Amino acid sequence: MSTNRRNQRRQQQRRLRQTRRREVRTQASDETVPIEFSGPMGFMQRHIKSFFLVGIAFMVLSLGGVIFTSLLGPPEIDQNTPPVPTPAGIKEPATNQPEDVIIRWYESPPEMTIDLDIKYEAILQLDSGVVNIDLFVKESPELVNNFIFLARNSFYEGLIFHRVVPGFVAQAGDPSGEGYGSPGYTLPPEKNPLTFSVGSLSMARDAIGTVNGSQFFITLGSTPHLNADFTVFGEVKSGLEILDNLPARDPTRPGFEAAETILNIEIVEK
Repeated sequence: MSTNRRNQRRQQQRRLRQTRRREVRTQASDETVPIEFSGPMGFMQRHIKSFFLVGIAFMVLSLGGVIFTSLLGPPEIDQNTPPVPTPAGIKEPATNQPEDVIIRWYESPPEMTIDLDIKYEAILQLDSGVVNIDLFVKESPELVNNFIFLARNSFYEGLIFHRVVPGFVAQAGDPSGEGYGSPGYTLPPEKNPLTFSVGSLSMARDAIGTVNGSQFFITLGSTPHLNADFTVFGEVKSGLEILDNLPARDPTRPGFEAAETILNIEIVEK
């Protein structure tokens, strides 16, 4: 009897151990079950594989677009499109300048644009008054055309009479105000039979005879010695007394007097 009891007890212990092992395995299996969320999080949890695949596809398409664009290179410029034309001889201003900027630098003299059958008058508006000048278009078409071009483009506006010698000349048109400036070009010599008198208008020249493109002078006295080297292309009709009253001025000497300013030069067709 004792042997049977021992066998029964061993079988009960064996079954108990097996039952405990099953319980341990069941508990471990229950602990690995993921937690399920509700709402939007639950939707994303249930479709996580779909979201993962969509993300991979988006990355592949983006990378492909970048590679394709780099292979195409930058856009080509249409070589058949003509550039925007600019006036002849005008140096195009910088893009950061205001639209009403006065251009005082040109690459070449202006083209002939005046009408030789029309009479032109230049009205110099100064701080101290107005000076009227007749322009001799038939006798000096090149010089008159150049003077009218600069005046109509406001080149002389704000410039000064930088050199004034009483009884001799009053000189202006230098953008630097020191007597050495120009519009960036020189003019070809132009001769005519006109002779100098009081109030004659002419263009300045340098020591070697080159005609300055913008500097002009008006005679304030008898100057017959200028006939050989300079050309008359206009004459003061009124306002000469205003120029006679300008103070002497030499830009090469320190401490010179304040200069007379040109407010504007208006060109009138008569």
